[in-house]
Amino acid sequence: MAHTCIHWFRKGLRLHDNPALMAALKDCKQLYPVFILDPYLHNNACVGINRWRFLIGALKDLDGSLRKLNSRLFVVRGKPEDVLPKLFTKWKVTRLTYEYDTEPYSLQRDSKVTSLAKERGVEVIYKVSHTLYNIERIIEENNGKPPLTYTKLQAIAKTIGPPKRPIPAPTMDDMKDVKTPSSENHEKEYGIPTLEELGLDTAPLGEDLFPGGEQEALRRLDEHMKRTKWVCSFEKPQTSPNSLSPSTTVLSPYVTFGCLSVRTFWWRLTEVYRGNKHSDPPVSLHGQLLWREFFYTASLGIPSFNKMEGNSVCTQVDWDTNPDYLAAWREARTGYPFIDAIMTQLRQEGWIHHLARHAVACFLTRGDLWISWEEGQKVFEQLLLDGDWALNAGNWQWLSASTFFHQYFRVYSPVAFGKKTDKNGDYIRKYLPLLKKFPAEYIYEPWKAPRSIQQAAGCIVGKDYPHPIVQHEVISKKNIQRMKLAYAKRSPESPSKSKGVKRKAPSIIEMIKKKAKVK
Repeated sequence: MAHTCIHWFRKGLRLHDNPALMAALKDCKQLYPVFILDPYLHNNACVGINRWRFLIGALKDLDGSLRKLNSRLFVVRGKPEDVLPKLFTKWKVTRLTYEYDTEPYSLQRDSKVTSLAKERGVEVIYKVSHTLYNIERIIEENNGKPPLTYTKLQAIAKTIGPPKRPIPAPTMDDMKDVKTPSSENHEKEYGIPTLEELGLDTAPLGEDLFPGGEQEALRRLDEHMKRTKWVCSFEKPQTSPNSLSPSTTVLSPYVTFGCLSVRTFWWRLTEVYRGNKHSDPPVSLHGQLLWREFFYTASLGIPSFNKMEGNSVCTQVDWDTNPDYLAAWREARTGYPFIDAIMTQLRQEGWIHHLARHAVACFLTRGDLWISWEEGQKVFEQLLLDGDWALNAGNWQWLSASTFFHQYFRVYSPVAFGKKTDKNGDYIRKYLPLLKKFPAEYIYEPWKAPRSIQQAAGCIVGKDYPHPIVQHEVISKKNIQRMKLAYAKRSPESPSKSKGVKRKAPSIIEMIKKKAKVK
């Protein structure tokens, strides 16, 4: 039987290593590649302008690649469960394919869509390609529990064996019998919207440092993989949080949106490592991809993973509610130049180094401001190009010492940490030009500068730049004691002290498996 297929692009915004797209092409006479602007996911209040620009760039790139195969991208707007059934009828669709997604919202959405498809006689096929492994398999191998330590995840991955090799992108040969119907009104009805058409304010946009799209992702990957010595000696903790140009690959946004297949990245690294001495997980580049897998597995296996309450592995902490402190942190007004420079870079560029994330996350939570990690998680989700539901929730729990990491007495200094890799404060001068004339001696602590130096620098602390929001030396000691109390309240059997947490059954995944055709 020749099928009329919709391939539903969500995160996997690429042609290479896209097994669900290849499944759509099998015995296919008509193909409709679709992307849905979902009001739940693509909400202007929740998605920052840099992230929007990246997404629109990725869609344009994808559309361009599809057009080279005599196809195109159809962008539609609305709830998937409302939009897709209408398209099934309108286009006489017999098959729906998509890449598997483990986020709670995605699982619920896909369950609804799958039921609606089945009611209309539409075959549903989904494939795993957003993660290195099938996350379900990792949990099954660990007796139905997500591993709660990195070493445990590593051991399970070793048992399973290396990730599947990526598959090539479809060619004209794959598409020779496949047509994508197009008409003159399709551009108006299904074209890619501009940022202005979406009602977004583009005034804050700076230079597009990380353009979205598969071609850019593959170009950057190629560029990095040529640096054999750098790739082989890469150790994440040795990279700099405040270098003026990124000291890591910045491929994370491309992996998050699926412009770059994580399996392609893994196997390209394997090729570079072959025959060379190289660093190992957890600090190597392979190690970074396994960290991603670790948080994805935890997020699928632990209910309420992005919240403190109802999260069985998360320490329950009596965080303060302080809107003024939260706003000062978010808007780079804490009075600590290192923290404010990082938050400025985040807002302007949509990316900050992993260790810079450590510094500002610790500052907001257990270090200084004692505000819930859930609040920081929301800000990162909006502003980070690589804001990923599972990684964002996992890292915030880690850095607030709520889950995974329990050495709460190790606190990042908002002064000393930045000085380690940037004594002169060039990073601060770049992102907080107001402070650029301060001598290096005072750039991290401008409030300590004599009035004459502040005047010479053209910046008076308390007038032009704020006084520190808290006294770090005092408040961090007090907060360590508060964290100690929170830990003392945990029961000896607390799941956050155990090696794993059992999942409730039946899970929504099992329900989906009954309804969807898994190949």
